Amino acid sequence: MAPSDTVVAAKDLGLTFQTADGPVTALTGVNLSVEKGDFVSFIGPSGCGKTTFLRVIADLEKPTSGTITVNGMTPEEARRHRAYGYVFQAAALYPWRTIEKNIALPLEIMGYSKADQKARIERTLDLVNLSGFGKKYPWQLSGGMQQRASIARALAFDADLLLMDEPFGALDEIVRDHLNEQLLKLWARTNKTICFVTHSIPEAVYLSTKIVVMSPRPGRVTDVIESPLPKERPLGIRETPEFLEIAHRVREGLRAGHSYEEHA
Repeated sequence: MAPSDTVVAAKDLGLTFQTADGPVTALTGVNLSVEKGDFVSFIGPSGCGKTTFLRVIADLEKPTSGTITVNGMTPEEARRHRAYGYVFQAAALYPWRTIEKNIALPLEIMGYSKADQKARIERTLDLVNLSGFGKKYPWQLSGGMQQRASIARALAFDADLLLMDEPFGALDEIVRDHLNEQLLKLWARTNKTICFVTHSIPEAVYLSTKIVVMSPRPGRVTDVIESPLPKERPLGIRETPEFLEIAHRVREGLRAGHSYEEHA
């Protein structure tokens, strides 16, 4: 595979935080590559370093050992090149700005013209099925719609890489299922590379081309599962033997990580 097809490459990556109670190792010996067009889910128990790894990609945290590149650059260079969009656990929309003004925020900061902003806002609202809601305020929308607006904001400047930190974790199961379906359609339409943090095994298996199973702290990659599921995935695929087999492997990987912790 050509080097240009590798979006994220981590080699022996480690991160240790210095705290008042002494050093805390959040990540250790992480080796992972994410290829262009992949949908990669990171799953593991709370505190295993899933979000920390995402934050390292985004240059919000600095690794203390090993190396990582994003589009062949350092995370800092990638951030300066606006190589990624970031979707947080909460929608993080400004309540005094309309939805379209929230989506416009990164475009304003980057200096896009008013005409370009308008075109990009219309396109991204359409991508997340929120056309006609641009003039509404966040408090006038449901939680699921707010999170879709947050995704639109991350897509507005057309970065190839989308980093998503448990964006549907606070939503009820019915809304979550609906947004999972919509996210797969969005991924198919845009061909983005997506790194997605989740605690949900069914969500990870349903969405991903690759599932990264992580152990309790210090966070290690215990398994990387390449999904054999087709790109077209109706919700009913979750009842198939193929789906259940992958879910079983993820569950076993999580159990193995915990047993490692107990015997460490």
